[in-house]
Amino acid sequence: ADFPSQGLPYQVFVFLGLVPWFFFSSSLSQVGSCVQVNKALLTKVYFPRLILPISGVFVPAVDFVFSFAVLVGIMLWFGVAIQATIFLAPLFLLLLAVTAIGFGGILATINARYRDVPYAIPFIIQIWLYVSPVIYPTAGLPEKWQVLLAFNPASAAITGFRWAVAGTPPPTAMELGLGVSMALVFLIVGFRVFRSGEMRFADTV
Repeated sequence: ADFPSQGLPYQVFVFLGLVPWFFFSSSLSQVGSCVQVNKALLTKVYFPRLILPISGVFVPAVDFVFSFAVLVGIMLWFGVAIQATIFLAPLFLLLLAVTAIGFGGILATINARYRDVPYAIPFIIQIWLYVSPVIYPTAGLPEKWQVLLAFNPASAAITGFRWAVAGTPPPTAMELGLGVSMALVFLIVGFRVFRSGEMRFADTV
């Protein structure tokens, strides 16, 4: 498709997008299915139910460590320097985690009542992939599409992660502001929906 790669070898550019994306997509899948996966525990033991969606990001975080090690190896192979701003990369992962917990909490609550949700999650993730700058930079899109994609928290997070690790152009103030705002909206709405449905989990799962 001849996408621009912002001065990086395209392999490095894409992998810099895939590593945080895999963390996000795996987290969203884990959180979205957390109620159904733990239904035996929910019906036998009482514990704060909010632990379930929050714990959904732990396993993907471990996977991320190994993926990042591969990323470092690829960057060294292609002679791409790791930037001093790498210490900011966890902040963009946190943005992805907040989005996954919030949106996943909504899916988990719906999933407790309607069994078709697990089949929908892979389609949601696949569509979300194509509206996130994993294989292309948002800066290479027309301005109207840049504004639209700025409402996607993964857009700012992946662009920011790529900047922090490899020094590509950072996310714009609009992209970062809208991305953080939407992530917080997902988190607040997700927690409210999850808390409103948690008392019925044991009866519906």
